[in-house]
Amino acid sequence: MLVVFVGLALLLGAAGGVITAPEIRGWYLTLNRPPGTPPNWVFGPVWTALYLMMGVAAWLVWRRRSTDARGALRLWGWQLLVNALWSPAFFGLHNPGLALVVIMVLLAVLGLTLRTFLRIQPLAGALLVPYLAWVCYATWLNAGFWWLNRG
Repeated sequence: MLVVFVGLALLLGAAGGVITAPEIRGWYLTLNRPPGTPPNWVFGPVWTALYLMMGVAAWLVWRRRSTDARGALRLWGWQLLVNALWSPAFFGLHNPGLALVVIMVLLAVLGLTLRTFLRIQPLAGALLVPYLAWVCYATWLNAGFWWLNRG
């Protein structure tokens, strides 16, 4: 099951990459960037590490095999789905405003997931902390892209 959870997270990340990659060399280059935007090469390794940690965290919760764990894994699935919607909104539709709404929903669902994981399996929750930190940073960047490129 470890391979399933990690594989699912990486698969959804790769699907987002299919949408993102061509836009990085096109539309994205035309945007004004907010201060603190990292170089493009940073995103791939960071997201890969985060997807690995997400998968391991879900596996640790799954191993508890309780009613609480099933509910927590449903939340994990929802946050993964919302995460997967961000790239199509931002890069596919060229819509930083819509992407900002998506990422704020992601923050809410991820916060609930992290809290639930911490209660069931503290290590699993701890593995989601870097993900939450990165999504907070990504939300700030997304808001900056939206603000600087309105109109």
